[in-house]
Formats: sequence, C-alpha cells, structure tokens
Amino acid sequence: MNHLFSPYNIKNLDLKNRVVMPPMCQYSVDAEDGIPTSWHQHHYVSRAIGGTGLIIVEMTDVEPDGRISNRDLGLWSDDQVGAFTKIVDEVHQYGAKIGIQIAHAGRKAEDAETPVAPSAITFDESYKTPRALETKEVKEMVEKFRLSVRRAVQAGFDVIELHGAHGYLIHQFTSPLTNKRDDEYGKDLTKFGVEVIKAAKSEMPADMPLIMRISAKEYVDGGYGIEESIEFSKVFKEAGVDMFHVSSGGEGPIGADGRPGTHANYQTPLAREIKKALDVPVIAVGRLEDPILANSIIGNDEADLVAVGRGMLRNPYWTLEASKTLNKQIELPKQYELAFKH
Repeated sequence: MNHLFSPYNIKNLDLKNRVVMPPMCQYSVDAEDGIPTSWHQHHYVSRAIGGTGLIIVEMTDVEPDGRISNRDLGLWSDDQVGAFTKIVDEVHQYGAKIGIQIAHAGRKAEDAETPVAPSAITFDESYKTPRALETKEVKEMVEKFRLSVRRAVQAGFDVIELHGAHGYLIHQFTSPLTNKRDDEYGKDLTKFGVEVIKAAKSEMPADMPLIMRISAKEYVDGGYGIEESIEFSKVFKEAGVDMFHVSSGGEGPIGADGRPGTHANYQTPLAREIKKALDVPVIAVGRLEDPILANSIIGNDEADLVAVGRGMLRNPYWTLEASKTLNKQIELPKQYELAFKH
C-alpha cells in the first residue's frame, strides 16, 4: 500500500516521497524586475533540506503586466533565467525536485495600468476594469507562455505547471462567467488553454511532465461545478497535460451558490473526482497539514501527491516532522539526525 513516503514516478520525474510544496506567492521582488532574490533562494532551498519531495516555485509571470503585483516573479526575459538556475541547482543538492508555475494574472493584475482579460469584466469594485484582448493579442499571449516555458526549461526545472486556476488568465478564458468573446476564443472556451498547453509541450523535453492547476469548482453565482471541470479537463489532458493540481475558486466574489470550505480536506473530493473520471494523476491541496490525514489521502488512493501549503510556510521541516509522526524511516540531513531519532 502506498503512503506519504512512498516514492513516486511520472515520466522522467522521480520523487522520493509524495509531499509537494505548492506555489505560494511571496511578493518579495523588491527591485520589481521579476528576478528571484536571496529570500527566494532561502525559502525554497530550506524546504528541500526539510525533506520535501517536489517544490513548485510560486506563480511566475509571462509579462510584466501579467503579475498580480510588481513584486512577483517573472520569466519574460532571458536576463531572469540565471537566478532561477541558482535555486534549481541548490534544491537538487538536497535531494528534492523542483517545478515552476507559469502564469498570467489577467484581470487580477493589480499593479498593471490597464489589466487585460478575455472580456472587459472587472473582478469586483476594488479592481480595475480590464481591457479585452484582441484576437491577435491572444495569439501573442500564447507565444509569451511558450517563451517563458522555454526559459524555465533552460533554468533546469524538473517539471512545469501551468496556472489554470484561481481566476487568473487561463481560468478566465475557460469560465463562461469571464469569457464573453464572440471570436474563436469565445466559441470554444478551452481553445486558449489548449494552445498554451501545446505551446508549453513544444518547448519541453518529451519525457518531462506537464502539470496544470485548475479550479475544479467555482463559488460565484452561476459558476461551473465538478461536471463542467471534468469535461474541460478531458480536453486539456488530450492536449498534453500529464497531471492535474486540483484546487477551486478564485474567479470572483463568492455568491449564494456555494462557499469554499475552511475545514481540513475540503478540496480532496474534487481531486478524487478528477482522478477517477480521467484516469489521470492528481495533486490534492487544501488544509492538508495533518500528516495522518495527508497519509490517508495517499493510502486511500484519493490522490497521487499531497500539497502542503500553509503548514509548510509555518515549518520548512514539515516533511521531516511528518516522517516522525508517521514513524517512517527516511534519509535525514546528517546534521539533524539526533533530533529525529525514534
């Protein structure tokens, strides 16, 4: 029976355990140039020392106005690659694998003078009204994703994740709430996502896996549910997605149709449904910092990997602590062995 510390393989990605550090924005690029800083270096490498199997670098944007804030990471320039390579190389020294989430914030780009989106629909009254992308600009955006993925591959990342969740640009194209276009990208709501997936795959080695993060359920009035997300995920899988990172929400102000849970494990049923319907590997996420709970998700085959976000922000060594809680023998940093002897 698999457990949290069982190894895992997908394509050429071999993980020593099933623990994932999910992307979590740090808003810490003080120079506002998109380049990782010493904070990012310590932040990610410490989780590698702490035993994490797979680390996914936070939302990294394909153009300056694609950032949530001007202090976010970016890969729109070759000048940004070297700092990422430094992080990748040091993470590898401590036995972890590392991916990166490539994204565009769309209408949720808070510091953009005029955000862009599929349609000129604002997120809420606190956000700027976006400008609808012209058809030609949508195709140019696909190219920006492709070039950012190329740079991520050059930097040495082990896996690429596309951010198709939480109300950012790919999600905005996929949702009928935010895509009111009358061109080809409105007639087929999956077209932009499919083109980005194919562009990413064109830059990736054939044996490198592609992850896509999705919101499997929306919480606004009239938002889509698991049935719809299963259908568009089938299309994305066919286009080249190897694994889905299953989250929910983020597309607009929460309505009466449903509210996201705040309890442990609230999103795992969505991951389980995607996994079952598509016969595809999934990452579960959402209040999973209890090691016993995380272990049960793997043992019950509800997901293939478990992402621990806030718990890992609180404790870079969450994975080492979990091994002790679960009484699993793992390779420890020799400097810390005394503290973890059973």
